[in-house]
Amino acid sequence: MKRLSKYHILPAVFLIAFGAVLGVQLDAYLSDDDLEKQFSKMRQAFIRINQSYVDPVKAPNVAEEGVKGMVSSLDPHSTYIPADRAEDVKDQYQGSFGGIGIVFEVPNDTARVISPLAGGPSEEAGVMAGDRIVEIEDSSAIGISSSEIQNRLKGEVDTKVQMTVYRPTVGERSTFTITREKIETQSVRSPYMVNEETGYMSINRFTMKTHDEFRQAAKTLLDKGMERLVLDLRGNPGGVMRSSWQIANEMLSGDMTIVKTKGRSEQMNQTISAKSGGLLRKKPVIVLVNRGSASASEILTGALQDHDRAFIVGRRTFGKGLIQKQFDLGDESVLQMTVGRYYTPVGRLIQSPYERGHRKNYYKEKFSTINQATYHLKEYRESIPDSLAYKTDHGRTVFGGGGILPDYVVQPDTTALTFLVQSGLDYAFARKWFTTHETELRSTWQERPEEFQASFEPSSEMMDSFWSFAEKNGVTITQDPDSVDMSEQIYARATAREKQDFVATRVKGYLARLLYGRGVARPILNKADPAFQEALSLWPSSRELAAYHSTKQSSTAKQN
Repeated sequence: MKRLSKYHILPAVFLIAFGAVLGVQLDAYLSDDDLEKQFSKMRQAFIRINQSYVDPVKAPNVAEEGVKGMVSSLDPHSTYIPADRAEDVKDQYQGSFGGIGIVFEVPNDTARVISPLAGGPSEEAGVMAGDRIVEIEDSSAIGISSSEIQNRLKGEVDTKVQMTVYRPTVGERSTFTITREKIETQSVRSPYMVNEETGYMSINRFTMKTHDEFRQAAKTLLDKGMERLVLDLRGNPGGVMRSSWQIANEMLSGDMTIVKTKGRSEQMNQTISAKSGGLLRKKPVIVLVNRGSASASEILTGALQDHDRAFIVGRRTFGKGLIQKQFDLGDESVLQMTVGRYYTPVGRLIQSPYERGHRKNYYKEKFSTINQATYHLKEYRESIPDSLAYKTDHGRTVFGGGGILPDYVVQPDTTALTFLVQSGLDYAFARKWFTTHETELRSTWQERPEEFQASFEPSSEMMDSFWSFAEKNGVTITQDPDSVDMSEQIYARATAREKQDFVATRVKGYLARLLYGRGVARPILNKADPAFQEALSLWPSSRELAAYHSTKQSSTAKQN
């Protein structure tokens, strides 16, 4: 297999290769008699349906359904992206778009500005946190979805959009004419120092700008004295593969394999290797993952685990080891199709098994297996055949065949009020409380985020309101211990009170998100995050791996 270092890799391997043309060498493919025959069949069916069906049909709709039908016979991750969605998908991976620079949510029927982006066009125009968006270009914005609001506010850079807001704190409406600018979406979120030596950051997806954001965040944390890092990849669905390689390179030694790719095309058969000069080459690292960590997240996690470079904590990952490439279909719609598979450095295929054309069963079986790896870990390990067991550089056993199994699996807390978290009742209550007490909260705390983090505590009145809210939404709090049934959301009052601090911290965190955004909220929410808190007790294991990696790096350097 050909080895490429320093990311000298052909564009065919990039996940999301924008602008690729489906028609390249199409004539050569259709020279095969059987392919030409099948292509003719589809063409004839399309013509007959449009000419002779009993009712008039729209040719674009028929063509679109035909493409969807073809794609549905492939693997579960190949997909058709209609023209009206293609631009949004492209923006997600590019990491930027033309917009006005606000973070907002739609709690009821009216969008509420959480915060204008610092230095962005909305902040400069005078838009403030707490403003309600009531009109966009003289059309009502009340009662429409967040995606529709986003679509109306987005547009070409240097074009103008008129937005009217209602400001509850003064009871007045204001209209702003805002010039759209290039807005950078942040994929690296909430970097902060947990304590004097521990840094934290999360990556919510991999875009073309994620590596630059990662380096900037890492440098900031290093300047603050970071000696070890918690890297949170939970819920990260993947994205641009190259960014995950680049971040792996910041932690791996030169010439170490990051990932191997294989496909029908010779261009897909590549090995990607690290180069020298990474920022975090010797720092202990813990990586947090869960079932929402997929694709590029698993490439990064797999490389760090195979080389014993980081200690992986959490739940088994999703198990997506397929590489998609985008093909332009000529009308701005896109065929996003699997063109290869990736393997970790020791040869593990992370893709879980699938049967082409059976997508419903694929996801059902996948989450069943993930749940087994969480709730019945011993049985899950014993069910993995020896053929899927691999050895890391340091001789530890890791597994292939579907997702990344962490080095330390965080067990579910079956005694806590997990329903409250999983159902989002804590966030729903925080939004309700915030709406009712917004004026008071903003006047007291809006300009004091650090003090809010340090000293704000939900009052007993607030928590009594929370339990009442929970009971109105399906939770029963009982005095009778014999009546407890957590599967039916029936909890003992003693258990509820025992978890009061846990719930109060989460409510505080969500109030902080509504007041200031994620950056202020994350340090608070992490205090009530069981996986994060367990990770902080596992630094001895992470330091051991970092020391082994450093020793191996020095040994390799001497040999060279």
